[in-house]
Amino acid sequence: MSRIQLALNVDDLDAAIAFYSTLFQAQPAKVKPGYANFAIADPPLKLVLLENPGQGGTLNHLGVEVATSEAVHAEIARLSEAGMFTQEEIGTTCCFATQDKVWVTGPGNERWEVYTKLADTDTFGASPQHPNKGNEGEGEQVCCGSTATASDESAAAPISCC
Repeated sequence: MSRIQLALNVDDLDAAIAFYSTLFQAQPAKVKPGYANFAIADPPLKLVLLENPGQGGTLNHLGVEVATSEAVHAEIARLSEAGMFTQEEIGTTCCFATQDKVWVTGPGNERWEVYTKLADTDTFGASPQHPNKGNEGEGEQVCCGSTATASDESAAAPISCC
């Protein structure tokens, strides 16, 4: 199963949840401080809401959720072979989930991720695990291509990414 992901910045998470619950006749699959996501069956859509006051109504990033890590690795190979620069994040914690993912940037600088969720977590972002490299970025929270230092007060608040 694959579905498109749309990650939106919203000013008021509660108001956005109420709106999208009515629009798609669905309740959020996950709600955390400053974050919610919907797994909508029809149309197949993963809608991610990120509370970023003052940025409401703007696109955060786009994505394609795939069923397996093998599918992510196949996309890494395919995109690399096509000459597209990719940023790989294997075993990373992002958006309250452990994920394998690959990022590419479109011609208008829009960020796209192809990812699979491996497990739920209680952490918004964490240091990614890279094969053959050990744990990089000790003390940093990484999520959706952005980094916030864990000692920053902003790290406790939602990061302006998924």
